[in-house]
Amino acid sequence: MLVRLLSYLEQVVNFSRFSNSGHVRGEPRVSAAIAGSPGASEKSEIKLALAVCRNAFIAFGVFSAFINILALTGSLFMLEVYDRVLPSRSVPTLVGLLSLVIVLYLFQGFVDAVRGRLLSRIAMRLDLMLTERVYRLVVRLPLQAPRGGEGIQPLRDLDTIRGYLSGRGPTALFDLPWLPFYLAICFAFHVWIGVTVLAGAVILFALTLLTEAYSRVRVREATQFGAERMRLAELSRRNAEALTAMGMTARLQARWQNANRKYIVGQLRASDVTDGLGSAGRIFRMMLQSVVLAVGAYLVIDQQATGGIIIASSILSARALAPVDLAISQWKNLVSARQAKARLEKLLKMMPTVPEPTPLPVPSGTISVENVTVTLPQSPRAVVQDVTFTLRSGDGLGVIGASASGKSSLARALVGVWATARGSIRLDSAALDQWSTDALGRHIGFLPQDIELIEGTVSENIARFDPEADPEGIVEAAKSAGVHELIVRLPQGYDTPVGEQGRNLSAGQQQRIALARALYGNPFLVVLDEPNSNLDSEGDEALTKAILGVRVRGGIVIVIAHRPSALAGVDHVLTLANGRQQAFGPKDEVLAQVLKREPVQAPAKIVAVTGGQR
Repeated sequence: MLVRLLSYLEQVVNFSRFSNSGHVRGEPRVSAAIAGSPGASEKSEIKLALAVCRNAFIAFGVFSAFINILALTGSLFMLEVYDRVLPSRSVPTLVGLLSLVIVLYLFQGFVDAVRGRLLSRIAMRLDLMLTERVYRLVVRLPLQAPRGGEGIQPLRDLDTIRGYLSGRGPTALFDLPWLPFYLAICFAFHVWIGVTVLAGAVILFALTLLTEAYSRVRVREATQFGAERMRLAELSRRNAEALTAMGMTARLQARWQNANRKYIVGQLRASDVTDGLGSAGRIFRMMLQSVVLAVGAYLVIDQQATGGIIIASSILSARALAPVDLAISQWKNLVSARQAKARLEKLLKMMPTVPEPTPLPVPSGTISVENVTVTLPQSPRAVVQDVTFTLRSGDGLGVIGASASGKSSLARALVGVWATARGSIRLDSAALDQWSTDALGRHIGFLPQDIELIEGTVSENIARFDPEADPEGIVEAAKSAGVHELIVRLPQGYDTPVGEQGRNLSAGQQQRIALARALYGNPFLVVLDEPNSNLDSEGDEALTKAILGVRVRGGIVIVIAHRPSALAGVDHVLTLANGRQQAFGPKDEVLAQVLKREPVQAPAKIVAVTGGQR
């Protein structure tokens, strides 16, 4: 019997079936399962993931049934001892009952341990099924709602749900339905014992409702204050140099302390409610146990019950109300898990999974920008309006314009980071949304204005953390960016750790390594946003060679120009002003038009027109 239970547990949730990528071997990923599930459009992804664990929850319910039935062992044993063993003075009967009770207790302990392991594995399985989806959600949040401030909150919400499922909260919920069963036995002992226990259950349920009413708002407030506190801490960590250099530490510290104080007060308020009502519930349950003893004693005095019923009913009443007591003590965790689930469901619905599109051939011909309008994420304000141009294989385009003219916003749209509000961007006639994000990324090289290398080695950063990267391809990308000699002079060469946010390298080194990362894999479209902002003359020369190298191999390069030297390797120029296209064409013709508008200031105009913009 025990071997069969263990075998069933391993069949229900076999932890070894989880692969390193986070999904269950032999089962579709949750996103795929959701896409093919009936009613998937109505149900949340979390509910569908829980539905995958249905068999495990059924097994948990079966084990709970065993435990609740075996929980009668103590009270029935005392009943038999007082009503049979003591009057008969039969030692063999006592030994037999004791032996049976020991076996039942051992079996109960085993089933309880199995139930606990099963619950932990249900929680872990749910986490592993959703973690990939939630991680991608965290990555997409700053792109679609950069001012929402959620940060890594979705991951914390998933941790909260998993923590609740692996704790004692679900145990109380599965044990609560057995309360009528225990009440029925109490009524079978005597009606007044049943009435007493029923009255106690009603009072404890009232305490549960009070806990729900008073804790819900307080837990939500504490969670919001906690998120604000973590945002300020992360902001301070990322800007430590500026805070220290300009004497801003004390001011930011005051803001953080204010947020931290609100968080602590919110936590105290939530804990005061749950702890206070939880203590009241425990004390009342202990008091009720004594009341049941008194009622039983009165019934014995009145010759309406036997002596064994006194002890048995007391033990049974305590066991009957234990799940209610446990539910009250776990209510704070339950409220936190429910709120985390609601937040996570909202974000998952806001950013639904997109079915994998049909793979397309590697782009090699053109990029067409057709009446493109770009707005800020979660904002109706257009930062780029009605831009149209076409580039062919081997072309190079410089995008120039004054600050806040929309150059960087256009760059983000060209690489698919920001969606277009109107119009389309096409590679070989196919719109960008016809590629999956991972597939499109292989055909695009992007050097953002703010360079931030990821903690790892130089080679890992250049290879975009591809575990199957070709070392020759890494070196080829570094040579294309003109940074190979620089890298081999580093202490460990290509295996040199860049440190957190690239702190082990200078700004110029980071920018040149990021350029090599953009060129890795010979992408068809390379977009460089102010690629020479931290470069010296040697870096400028390497940048020009890299741009020409992409054009020679048949790629397309788009350069957001901050300094005129960045335009040396391009043959077309696009000018923007206030987000609108002013001119597009061959470089010499467009620059001549720009210079002709203000001939007196001609020598300085290029620098003014190509001013940096974010």
